Amino acid sequence: MSEEITISVNATAQKTYLTYENVKSHTTQDDLWMVIHGKVYNCTKFIDEHPGGEEVLLDVGGLDATDAFEDVGHSEEARKILDELCIGELDPSVRDIYVASHLKYTNAITGNCV
Repeated sequence: MSEEITISVNATAQKTYLTYENVKSHTTQDDLWMVIHGKVYNCTKFIDEHPGGEEVLLDVGGLDATDAFEDVGHSEEARKILDELCIGELDPSVRDIYVASHLKYTNAITGNCV
């Protein structure tokens, strides 16, 4: 159940779906993942570059960081960097549960990150 799930979208692209089980084990400076708006990001290579310092990222490693990300009011440039770090999306079978349990998360996954 904690394995990565990959489904074919079309002949040239695939979407990668991950669960919270996948994400929660990536919490160190050498291996740091987080969820923001239902997408999964590998932030490992960005830790040293983060303007707020590494501690801010490590505090939300392995967790849903949506509120922390939005509370800071990140710039469009920061959002573009985030797009480059996307490694997949939350598995659709758990996404609906996630959406129902997070009032601030009102628009289920929009856009693709492949």
